[in-house]
Amino acid sequence: MSVVPMNSQVQVPEAIDFRGSSGLELDLLRTLVAIADTGSFNKAARAVFRTPSAVSMQMKKLEEQVERPLFAKDGRSVSLTPDGEALVGYGRRILKLADEAMQRFRAPSIEGTIRLGAPDDYASQYLPQILARFAVSHPLVEVDLFCQSTTELLGHLDANRIDIALISAGHGQRSGMAIHREPLVWAGLRHGCAHERTPLPLALSHVGCCWRRQSLQALDREGIPYRIAYTSKHYLGQLASVLGGLAIAPLPLSSVKGDLKILGEESGLPPIGHYEIELKRSAAATGPLFDALESHIVNNFRENEARAA
Repeated sequence: MSVVPMNSQVQVPEAIDFRGSSGLELDLLRTLVAIADTGSFNKAARAVFRTPSAVSMQMKKLEEQVERPLFAKDGRSVSLTPDGEALVGYGRRILKLADEAMQRFRAPSIEGTIRLGAPDDYASQYLPQILARFAVSHPLVEVDLFCQSTTELLGHLDANRIDIALISAGHGQRSGMAIHREPLVWAGLRHGCAHERTPLPLALSHVGCCWRRQSLQALDREGIPYRIAYTSKHYLGQLASVLGGLAIAPLPLSSVKGDLKILGEESGLPPIGHYEIELKRSAAATGPLFDALESHIVNNFRENEARAA
């Protein structure tokens, strides 16, 4: 063991100055995100339940913390600087993580297994976000997924083989809770020409699917000749023929992106109408475990629709 003589000079590292390194305050980030979403200090003030002057003071404090200007002068409108836009992106992620953390520790400790059903197109589009958030607040719950058609899921619900299901409305019974409504549109390959062929080649789901029935009725009303070129119970099977430029298909408006395009009246195709998603529970699915998942599903759809609006 080495001993330092008392009269020797020990090199002490310089003290670190933390005065400018305090953490970002959640309230300030929440206000910044509200300004970005509403485009106005006044509207943001109402959203965060503060006065406009208090919001201005918050943003001045935030600019002092990050030592960068966050807002550009643009007449009466609010315009973010590039640094402001970047901080809004960080703020959204920080606030989302903070909210998930609070849900995790406020939620009661629930264990068990939930059997959840959904058609594969609903499963691929909506369940990733729902299950990710549910896993944060209820990490001890096991979820057993059933990806089948609405008709099959209704049979499983009646027999208590699954607990909760997302199903398509329009199957002769309205026994679930409506949680989403959206237009159905004709979708084709972005640079394809399948919609120009006669008879019109279609990629549809199985007989009994309400989307299939709606789309065929729309074509029959207009007297448009068609042939069912591809049939698949699964969404990916229909999508394969559309992406191959071989057929067109009725799809939800929100799912037409990437290599797909919407085919409307300019392509000589009639409107199809809307579809609804319902949430239905089996008679035996009672208790806090099932209430928790149902709440997550309903809130997820509401938040998505609010963002879209």
